Amino acid sequence: MIEIEKDRKTKTAVVCPIVRTAGVFWGEADIKAREDEAAGLVLAMGQAVVLCESVKLTAVAPGSFFGKGTLERLKQKCADENAGLLVVDGTLTPVQQRNLEKALELKVIDRTAVILEIFGRRAQTKEGKLQVELAHLTYQRGRLVRSWTHLERQRGGGGFLGGPGETQIELDRRHIDERIVKIKKELEKVRRTRSIQRAARVRVPYPSAALVGYTNAGKSTLFNRLSGASVTAQDMLFATLDPTVRKIRLDDGTEMVLSDTVGFISNLPHELIMAFRATLEEVLEANLIIHVIDASNPNYKAQREDVLNVLHELGLQKIEYEPNYIEVFNKIDLLDEAARENLLARLGCGAAETPVAGKVATARWSSNAAAVSAVNGSGIAYLRGKIQACLAKKAG
Repeated sequence: MIEIEKDRKTKTAVVCPIVRTAGVFWGEADIKAREDEAAGLVLAMGQAVVLCESVKLTAVAPGSFFGKGTLERLKQKCADENAGLLVVDGTLTPVQQRNLEKALELKVIDRTAVILEIFGRRAQTKEGKLQVELAHLTYQRGRLVRSWTHLERQRGGGGFLGGPGETQIELDRRHIDERIVKIKKELEKVRRTRSIQRAARVRVPYPSAALVGYTNAGKSTLFNRLSGASVTAQDMLFATLDPTVRKIRLDDGTEMVLSDTVGFISNLPHELIMAFRATLEEVLEANLIIHVIDASNPNYKAQREDVLNVLHELGLQKIEYEPNYIEVFNKIDLLDEAARENLLARLGCGAAETPVAGKVATARWSSNAAAVSAVNGSGIAYLRGKIQACLAKKAG
């Protein structure tokens, strides 16, 4: 993984580049939400945030991402805060990363590296660790150019592979490729095992539901509320990485299997989408998808779209219009009374046992919607009824 001391917090500066699109910049509320998320990622990585700010750019500099004036200002601010690490909340090319480190005289990583580091620290199961390693190797393979200062060095050797003329970078890339092939074979075994387990559940048969949603939307807390489990639930990005499955019983006696999955995030690295395909197959195979949305987050509409975009990329086109899809607006206990009533009116449902009389959900949201608090249990009975109705319709 990236070279950051795991047992010692590094003073970290966070920069969110805001690139002008179609002649305009983001709104201030969107910028603040992005800063909060970027800082949250660094905290989840175990580092200390000493500086977090946005930088508006009319264009990205090909060589160093930021212009000369911005670089000088960042260098001074990082020095003032004694920062040992700079996180750029965007995607850096290997050349941009190397040039930034030279210009700022400190370690620089991008958003993808941060997410990979978090996943590497949190994954507990063998499958999760394999998936993280695959994602990291795929990411690192294209950055070997910045990992070696002795690229002119050549190694000799016998045989066709690794023979005379092979440079150090070529040798390392070959080793990475060999490891990637090995990991993919091991993950294929995992997929076959999961397929057998799903087939066994179908024969029982138990209908299945998968919780999806933006990271820190409260999926694990809702999972615990619905299943009576004790899955780790923290107010932290990516608290859950390894999937958890539990059998639950609905009010009509129907037994079903509920899965808690890894949280999504905007600009999710493509390497992670592909690497976690085996885990996300639980979502693809589920009879019902329950999309958990943090209603207390001012940026929840954009977060909803980010999750839907990932689901679309996984092959679930137009899932938001399907009858086997429920949107659950969580954390209503954190809303003030006016905001909560406004949300309930727009959804056409209440936190009580039944939908609000005379209210109809707008086309903006799924026709299957519920508003709940996974913490205090408000609206959970109504949600369980929604799940029961959807599964009955699916079975019929």
